[in-house]
Amino acid sequence: MSARIILIRGINVGGKNAVPMAGLRELLAELGCTDVVTHLASGNAIVSSELARAELSAKIEKALPARFHLDDERVKVLTLTGTAFRSIVDDRPAGFGDEPTTYHSDAIFLLGIGVSEAMAVFDPREGVDAVWPGDGVIYHQRLSSQRTRSRLSKIVGTPAYASMTLRSWATTQKLLALLGPAARYQQPDDP
Repeated sequence: MSARIILIRGINVGGKNAVPMAGLRELLAELGCTDVVTHLASGNAIVSSELARAELSAKIEKALPARFHLDDERVKVLTLTGTAFRSIVDDRPAGFGDEPTTYHSDAIFLLGIGVSEAMAVFDPREGVDAVWPGDGVIYHQRLSSQRTRSRLSKIVGTPAYASMTLRSWATTQKLLALLGPAARYQQPDDP
């Protein structure tokens, strides 16, 4: 069994696609996951599974609309190994997320889209936004005092946005903490 981080895009957003976390935990257990933990109601779970990442994502994507009667097709699932998730946190740009009272920092996880294609939709406002490419992720930071001037919201209307799911840096760090001891994320990365 290997630790998996599951990020679900498009549930419990703006009152749409309601998925109760107890129901999600139940569904994940039915799909063979063990040690299921959810965090917040925005589609974050940590599980142990023998399934490869792609297979687990596909099973969850198929099961979610059948179980919860979701009202649109924007729901996508990204499954990461503990090792890959740990690398995203460890490989962040220098200083990223270190000043939460000054900057809003987010990890924007990519779902089947390349980083250069995703980066093309960002148009950071000088002095407000900063954007860095990562491995399967884009790091975005905006000056808290100027966040209403941030251009982050402009990516929402782009076709590329359908292949992204955003997590605050605080949530990203909490998910890493929920992975638990180092043994949970020190497995080889699989397809």
